[in-house]
Amino acid sequence: MTVASRPVLTRRAALAAASALALPFFARAPARAQDAKTIRVSYPAAVATLDPAKFRVGGLEYNYALCVFNRLTQQDAKLQVLPDLATSWEPSEDLKVWTFKLRPNVKFHNGKVLDADDVVFTYKRLKDKEVASVLRAPLDVVDTVEAVDPTTVKFTLKIPYADMPALTAGYQAMVVSPSIMDTITTKPMGTGPFRFVEYRPGDQMLLEKNPDYFLPGVPKLDKVVLRVIPEYTTAVAGLESGAIDIVYDLPAEQIDRLKKSTVANVMEVTAGTWQGIVWHCGMKPFDDPRVREAFIKLVDKPMMTDIATFGHGTPTVTPIPPTHPFFNKSITMGADIPGAKKLLAEAGIKPGFTMEMYIPGQSPSMERLATAFRDAAKQVGIALQLRIMPQDKFFAEMEGKVPLAVDNFFGRTTPDLMLYSWYHSSGSWNNTLWHYSNPEVDKLLDAARTTADKAKQAELYGKFQEIVAKDGPGSVVYVQNFACGVSKKVQGFSPSPLMLVDVSTATVSA
Repeated sequence: MTVASRPVLTRRAALAAASALALPFFARAPARAQDAKTIRVSYPAAVATLDPAKFRVGGLEYNYALCVFNRLTQQDAKLQVLPDLATSWEPSEDLKVWTFKLRPNVKFHNGKVLDADDVVFTYKRLKDKEVASVLRAPLDVVDTVEAVDPTTVKFTLKIPYADMPALTAGYQAMVVSPSIMDTITTKPMGTGPFRFVEYRPGDQMLLEKNPDYFLPGVPKLDKVVLRVIPEYTTAVAGLESGAIDIVYDLPAEQIDRLKKSTVANVMEVTAGTWQGIVWHCGMKPFDDPRVREAFIKLVDKPMMTDIATFGHGTPTVTPIPPTHPFFNKSITMGADIPGAKKLLAEAGIKPGFTMEMYIPGQSPSMERLATAFRDAAKQVGIALQLRIMPQDKFFAEMEGKVPLAVDNFFGRTTPDLMLYSWYHSSGSWNNTLWHYSNPEVDKLLDAARTTADKAKQAELYGKFQEIVAKDGPGSVVYVQNFACGVSKKVQGFSPSPLMLVDVSTATVSA
């Protein structure tokens, strides 16, 4: 879909437009008789794969896996690393050997008992170039992984690395077994609190209680229904009618509306998920660093954050959020239109230059961000044509394959995990997304990940932010809040800042 030229977008205009658009849909969702042992959660987009190692899209992918699988570790709302399949872990003094102890008597859904060989298989598969997992690049720190005994796994690293426990909590690091690989993409089986029953693409996924789950009394529900509902207005209407219990990742325009509801609440947390303007550094005109810097200067981050999120986001420089102690507060985040004009002229980009900008659909905030950026580009004589694509088409055919796009990514939990895969020249997301190479950035990121000295890390990451604020592969505009619409009948649930919906301890009243 092409967005035609329109007047300059302001927050007030965007909010009014969103509110008007929402009204006709509220009567569309059918009501249902509430089943107190079933919870229904809506997501705006379908999965691209059921194989955790190959996850790229997030949303339903990550959250179905949270129900069906487990990782060695997990993280709480404060991003502290906690046990999952591993009960404990211990580093060597030089941080180059990490030993994890596994829970005993954990069973996969096919009845096989989990052992260290399954963990070794999982991590060797994640490191396999043919699998092409985005976790492969972060796991390059791992030299070998071996089973010491049935409940002990040892990781030997190439470098000292303090973040190894957090790395094993990665979204793609769900532990699998060779015994379940034949059906990993059709009927996946993990060790999680729910078992996979069926998936109807574009419609819904059905999960059922795992009676053999290793945590006593968990899960409390018998069934989980994960619905695919692209239109948020329809999903919210379903929430208010009782057909849906949780609406995942509410857009900003729906948050204030639901706060007035008598049957649902809004649960909102600060998250590290970021949205931004990204460019392909291997394609013209972004192979010229002057053009990259000019496009960065077009972005008034506070203004565009306000327009896109209606106050439910925070401007940032990179994926390091402003709440993090390593955030570089000295970097300005306003626009410099005269500076952008000068750089574009030096690069030979003349007024009247046109190009397309791609945006994944089902994301009102990214559409507003794109519109605000288009309006800024007009000030330097650049005409952007906005192309809003269905999410599945965007992620399969546009992401990392077009010169200019708006994109977003889930937050990670340590600066190394936030940055290395995106900005290092060897990074998996970098080589998928924006194809950026800066030797000084590589040196800073390599040095930061090999020291446990927090003051030194702060210095290195501060310098990194200064570089990419001028010559970066895109403009990370803001980190957004994560909000869910939740029926008042749901108890025992709270959203995670990692944008995970853990329903393993949730209940639904009749």
